[in-house]
Amino acid sequence: MRAVVLNGVGDVDHLRVEERPDPIPGPGEAVVRLRAAALNHRDVFIRKGQYAGIKFPIILGSDGAGEVAEVGPDVDVSWLGREVVIDPSFNWGPDDRAQHSAFHILGLPVDGTYAEMVRIPAANLHPRPRALSWEEAAAVPLASVTAYRALVTRARLQAGETVLITGIGGGVATTALVIAKRLGATVWVTSGHDSKLKAARSHGAEGGVNHRKDDWAKTLIAEIGSRPDVVIDSAGGDTFNKALDVLKPGGRLVTYGSTLGPADRVEVRRIFWKQLNVLGSTMGPPSDFAAMLKLYESGLRPIIDKVFPLEQASDAHIRMEAGDQFGKIVLRI
Repeated sequence: MRAVVLNGVGDVDHLRVEERPDPIPGPGEAVVRLRAAALNHRDVFIRKGQYAGIKFPIILGSDGAGEVAEVGPDVDVSWLGREVVIDPSFNWGPDDRAQHSAFHILGLPVDGTYAEMVRIPAANLHPRPRALSWEEAAAVPLASVTAYRALVTRARLQAGETVLITGIGGGVATTALVIAKRLGATVWVTSGHDSKLKAARSHGAEGGVNHRKDDWAKTLIAEIGSRPDVVIDSAGGDTFNKALDVLKPGGRLVTYGSTLGPADRVEVRRIFWKQLNVLGSTMGPPSDFAAMLKLYESGLRPIIDKVFPLEQASDAHIRMEAGDQFGKIVLRI
């Protein structure tokens, strides 16, 4: 099979198209012939050496959709030929509240979806939502389960509530936007680019503020006329403190990342005095993945930024690293 293989840390020259042996399914496993894959910031962090447990060579990619080509022993043969999406969370464990120590994500430490074929546990196969194209289906898994868990399982977002999504543009944030709208919430966003604020409005956001200008927390409160019930944040850093400031008393802050690094000098008094709930969230268990897919079965669609052929995975990485995207970046295979 053809695959895009990462052979070292650094720039995109370390991503090379190579011929690799076709994967063979073992007991409880299946091989999927992929039609599309999608990028996540995790892939860029791995390529740049900013991720734990990096090894080489490795085929990156956590998101994929395709057809089941082979199944191993003890796997229901009715999966053969079926169109599927892949749950990229491996070995979540028995407790839905938090992942087991053996938890890992497709694309490191095991080979991922930047390839014509991938081997996965058969338990991670799910039927492709019927209304989605291959590219849309491939865009769903990691971003959507992360957004769903943050909004529904952790924040328990309710219809009629107001949610702020920081750093709109990336896959999880844009997916959180469309999921929150489907749940009946009013959505506000932040971005450092006015063009992304405009794009968010075109996808249903009520409005947004540029976090590079003025005091965005005060500006947001003034524009909403109140404070949000929920903040969904992946930035960390000073944005974490601003999120504590902007929330209404009794509000919920869900953090699923820290691209800006640690939050220095956290204002703890804001947490206890405002009776805030600060919640962590990472990926999601099989129950969250299955519940999330039901939204797509009911007509929800992910936002696609741009589609590249597999051979141009390096160009796709460049676009993601530049932060130009609004929605998911996809590889057509």
